[in-house]
Amino acid sequence: MDRRPKGKGRHKTCEEMEKMDRLSHLSLFVACAETGSFSRAAEQFGRTPSAVTKAIGQLEGSLGTRLFERTTRSMALTEAGQLYLDSAREVLARMHETAEEITQLQHSLRGGLRVTAPLAFGSAFLNDACTDFLDRHPELRLQVDLSDSYVDMLDGRYDLALRMGHSNLPGLIVRPLAENRLVLCASPAYLAQRGAPQHPEELLAHDRLMYWHPALDTHWWFERGGERLSIPREGRLVSDNHELLLAACLKGRGVMPCPLWSAWPYLRDGRLVSVLDDYRFDPDAFGQQILAVYPSHRRATRKILAFIEHLEAVLGQIGS
Repeated sequence: MDRRPKGKGRHKTCEEMEKMDRLSHLSLFVACAETGSFSRAAEQFGRTPSAVTKAIGQLEGSLGTRLFERTTRSMALTEAGQLYLDSAREVLARMHETAEEITQLQHSLRGGLRVTAPLAFGSAFLNDACTDFLDRHPELRLQVDLSDSYVDMLDGRYDLALRMGHSNLPGLIVRPLAENRLVLCASPAYLAQRGAPQHPEELLAHDRLMYWHPALDTHWWFERGGERLSIPREGRLVSDNHELLLAACLKGRGVMPCPLWSAWPYLRDGRLVSVLDDYRFDPDAFGQQILAVYPSHRRATRKILAFIEHLEAVLGQIGS
């Protein structure tokens, strides 16, 4: 005998079922939009085409508008359908993330983590940091895309971005990982031939390796004891690629301001030597800090926080 209350309890169960149906309909709608076909969406979900057609019809009925323009030969999203698609994808992504997080409360970190970072971070520290992180979390997958192009973190392609400088864009949470200290470097062979500069103005007589970007100042700035000095931002070799300049520096082609995170392995093994250490070099070319950035509309999940903490530990060892 069914002893459940005939009113409230059963009604609540029906509401829960309706919510589940709505999520199922959302998934079917996204599949139809992405495949451009009700029948292909039906194959993905193990449904009949008529069942998919009925589900989309119910969804359109609840919204009071058509989501697809359908003919005998083709189908396309309406303007309302395109708007609804963006929201549906976000809802499903959030549901997936929540389910992943609930699982991770009881188990180890798992699932995927999508990261974007500047090219120079790769060989400098990110390559080893990523492999070590995967060793610690064997059920986690990493997608790491290295690019110096600007990435819009609000479009949902990535969970986390690593950046230099500052990020005050709305909708983003910024967490500093480390100070971005610059050191002026040259190879021992270059310094043996040309001598080590003792004052910033002596750099005018040296071959300088120059990182170029249209937003940068036209001068290198140095500071010591409250006094600021500058020399023109000119060089024998100029490039917008940090790796190219670093390779030239290692081969003895000149003096180069270099982030400590990039120069540290070569300073440690003697392939590079720092000069003018009693001056602070203004890091305008790279920004004051290394930052972790993620959208504010998404929670910082355990896997995001774990990766951020891992990078903090890695960067904290540089220069120590």
